[in-house]
Amino acid sequence: MSTYKPKFLPKQSVGVIPVPFSGGQKREGVDHGPVKIIEFGLLDQLKELGWAVHFDGYRDYTQLRPASDPPVGKLLNTRYVSAVTESVAGSVQAQLERGALALTLGGDHSVALGTFSGTARVYPDAALIWVDAHADINTPETTDSGNIHGCPVSFLLGIAGHVQELSWVKPCLTPDRLVYIGLRDVDAGEKKILKQLGIMAFSTHEVDKFGIAKVVQMAIDHVSPNGSRPIHLSFDVDAMDPSVAPSTGTPVRGGLTFREGHYIWRQFMRRGVWSLWI
Repeated sequence: MSTYKPKFLPKQSVGVIPVPFSGGQKREGVDHGPVKIIEFGLLDQLKELGWAVHFDGYRDYTQLRPASDPPVGKLLNTRYVSAVTESVAGSVQAQLERGALALTLGGDHSVALGTFSGTARVYPDAALIWVDAHADINTPETTDSGNIHGCPVSFLLGIAGHVQELSWVKPCLTPDRLVYIGLRDVDAGEKKILKQLGIMAFSTHEVDKFGIAKVVQMAIDHVSPNGSRPIHLSFDVDAMDPSVAPSTGTPVRGGLTFREGHYIWRQFMRRGVWSLWI
């Protein structure tokens, strides 16, 4: 397998941050993801590709669970999610400040509150590429489930309104620095938000229409037209078709193929990714 020097990184170093956390939604299982990925050889594979790997082991995030965590409006586990994601933000920030690629392993997608916030602390103009079947841009008002894994983007954009329990999350993203790829299960309220804010979003229909290479190029040209902007890639496994990646709590048929997913990873790594979440 060929390797390459990642753009922008001063050295080929990666900090692996496992976040075995499922509190942003109701189903158990997603918290086992980081351990399994590492057990299957991720660290050794990265080393074989020439990366210097920094891995501090696993943190027990259950120690951050508050004794009481009643719903805040519709939102569930707000205090728990807040404590975990604030910790994650600090971990991501620390890796980036030492010049490493920050690779966060989830864990449900509420963790993105921390991964992108930590990235933005070091690179305030960073762009966010969100590869997902879902937009995860619900607000506390539009969410039906109350699961915060469906809301992180609204908090990052600063359109969620004030939620005291999540007050550490500061608006650090603008619509012009956000692109979606792979959408195919978007709530009505989310569609309205995407339209109102003029956010670039490629559904799987556009992937079929233009091809994945063109979609990725349009996404890069949109957020970093001169190729100088740091990028955070947030890749939810449910972006992939369930026939390729069945181990998700929110499968949606008609997703990306293995080759399309692989292409996304390789191209963004070549074009300026500083931090990743999967």
